[in-house]
Amino acid sequence: MVSSTEYGGSESLGVGNIVGESFSILFKNLIAVILLALAPTLLSSLIAGMMVGADVALGVEEPDFSTSSSLANWMLTIILQIVFYALATALLVQLAYDSKLGRPLQLGRYFSPALRAAIPIAILTTISSILAGLASLAFIIPGLWVYAVFSVVAPAVVIEGAGFRGLGRSMALTKGYRWPIFGTLLLIGICAGIVNFLAGIVADMLVEAGNWAMMAGFSVIAAFAAGLTGISIALIYARLREIKEGVSVDQIASVFD
Repeated sequence: MVSSTEYGGSESLGVGNIVGESFSILFKNLIAVILLALAPTLLSSLIAGMMVGADVALGVEEPDFSTSSSLANWMLTIILQIVFYALATALLVQLAYDSKLGRPLQLGRYFSPALRAAIPIAILTTISSILAGLASLAFIIPGLWVYAVFSVVAPAVVIEGAGFRGLGRSMALTKGYRWPIFGTLLLIGICAGIVNFLAGIVADMLVEAGNWAMMAGFSVIAAFAAGLTGISIALIYARLREIKEGVSVDQIASVFD
């Protein structure tokens, strides 16, 4: 059961500000955001297509669970998609702070910190996703609440070098603000879901060009949704650090200087 003290912060998280600024940063740097998010998104889609088939990867067909190997492939595909999503978030966190501070974007510079943090982020994000999935078996809201608890794992690992302590660090930072974070992520998730729905329509329009063209078209549009989500996570983390520790965005971003 969720404690009644989960929203006990003395300062407001600023849900509206975070959502609004997420869109502002996204549209201000649209090409750069899509380029950063596209590589992990496209790679994830291509690998999924090779493992379970393009139609299953795009959601056109239901996965085949008739054999243990097909079930294992499907589960591995889900894990890989989580891993690539986490990598995209690690890249976008850095872009979000540079944009917020009005600094020039340096896309090539973002890869080194993201790759250094890739293994702990991948493992921790997989664990938190499994926990959220198990919580969702009871009802969707507990699953989203668990996701809110661990929502800032990626920036904690990339910015602070928290490594495998990232889950605990996220739990500490989100404590007292999990319901506002839940609301923020719900709004962002609805917007991302609409974009992914449109990505599916684009994929259908490319059906005559072949499965791989469909996946490429889907990935380009889906990168928009991944970008929006990654930016919002970065802003949630920055706001929590500001409220709880008095750390400004320029201090957070200084770790990359």
